[in-house]
Amino acid sequence: MPIAILQSIILGLVQGATEFIPVSSSAHLIIVPWLFGWTDPALTSLPFDVALHLGTLAAVLVFFAKDWVRLIRAFFQSLLERRVNPDPDRRLAWLLVIGTIPGAIAGFLFEGAIDDLFHKPGAPIAAGAMLVMAAIIAGFGLILLLADRLARHTQGLEKLNLVQTILIGLSQALAIFPGVSRSGATIASGLALGIKREDAARFSFLLSAPIIAGAGVKSLWNVISDAGTGALNSSELVLFATGFLAAAVSGFFCMRFLVNFLRKHPIDVFVYYRWGLAILVAAVALVKR
Repeated sequence: MPIAILQSIILGLVQGATEFIPVSSSAHLIIVPWLFGWTDPALTSLPFDVALHLGTLAAVLVFFAKDWVRLIRAFFQSLLERRVNPDPDRRLAWLLVIGTIPGAIAGFLFEGAIDDLFHKPGAPIAAGAMLVMAAIIAGFGLILLLADRLARHTQGLEKLNLVQTILIGLSQALAIFPGVSRSGATIASGLALGIKREDAARFSFLLSAPIIAGAGVKSLWNVISDAGTGALNSSELVLFATGFLAAAVSGFFCMRFLVNFLRKHPIDVFVYYRWGLAILVAAVALVKR
């Protein structure tokens, strides 16, 4: 059990870091147990996955607490007054709602089927699936690099328009494929549209909250049902709690790091990390075939 707790903490730290840094959390949660041969079924279970995602949701809610209070108030005021402009908070609140729709639809329709190809609990991951994931990780790294290099990042978040929001929302739908990265997709599309790096990251983080919350609520119902039937035991609950806390703490600090980093630096380092990770995954997959 102590080893399982350590593994849950490591996976929580990985989830929190990679949910917001554009390197794909879903891929890392598959790759880390696969590389080290971790086989504890609790760590690949739906409840543990929910705990990790709720941890990152807590991180983004706490990190942007003042923003959320302001945006939620502005959203309901716009409903009561039936008016959005010229209040920038009302605009941003509605743009977040609109930007969430494509990712929510894609997740509802396809996420389960795609996840089963890469991350089916209790079943070994095929080498072919890992090679596909390596290709996605590397390919999207190239997209991220081109988006950063080819656009002029001069637009602030206050000038974000409806068309740009829809395009960013559509890119978020691609995150159902492990290796793409939700933050990577939305940051890359924001960069390609000429938005400042730190503003692209900020909008990406805000946009992630409704998706993470929706997925968490959807899965939480199944977890509650399992708890009611006695399918969950106290030792598993300890793993979920440690994973949740680790994901929340690492997610909070990684958001702060990335926003500050992108104020002064390009996104190259994360691209190079993606390519290195893709090479490692492909090499190990070929050896294991």
